[in-house]
Amino acid sequence: MRFKKIMLLALFIAPLLLTGKAYADDYILDSKEGHAFIQFKAKHLGYSWVLGRFNEFNGTFSHDSKTGIISNVSATIEMESIDSNHAERDKHLRGGDFLKVRKFPEAQFESTGFKSTGKGKGVLKGTLTLLGKQWPVSINVTAMGTPGIDPWGGYRIGFEGRCKLQLNNSGIALRGSPIIDIFIAIEGVRGSPPAEEEANPFAL
Repeated sequence: MRFKKIMLLALFIAPLLLTGKAYADDYILDSKEGHAFIQFKAKHLGYSWVLGRFNEFNGTFSHDSKTGIISNVSATIEMESIDSNHAERDKHLRGGDFLKVRKFPEAQFESTGFKSTGKGKGVLKGTLTLLGKQWPVSINVTAMGTPGIDPWGGYRIGFEGRCKLQLNNSGIALRGSPIIDIFIAIEGVRGSPPAEEEANPFAL
């Protein structure tokens, strides 16, 4: 009888323990409405810079409002959408010397971990699949503003990120440094009701 009581108590408590720690909410990158950006900067012959962006991409991520941890980041970039504000150069960048978009139309990023470095700051680690190869990436992330209800009734949160890509042996015909600077500014819209009442979303 005592054993049965213990088992019933365990069965009752277990779901509470499991659900009590679930604070992460799922978000969708608001790229379709122009509230997310992926920009790059590369040296041009050592004299100056080529700046550009990717106009088409999508993604999702999770954010824990209790700890500030970002997880489950998944993004797909349409390489055809590269835009350096020069049509002929973009055509060249899409071709065989650089991005080879016919063979590799997409690049993917998947997160592998997150480490807090202070309030509202952290390092997001992940893997970038580009040109059929995988590259480890560390993105320095900063929370932007205060998350909350936007003018359209959605719940919105924002971050910016910066990283450097080391593209040695990538197959890209870089004329100069193989280091590409990346700047990311994103807004995410919550795709489901909150997992729990909001505490401090920037408790990193």
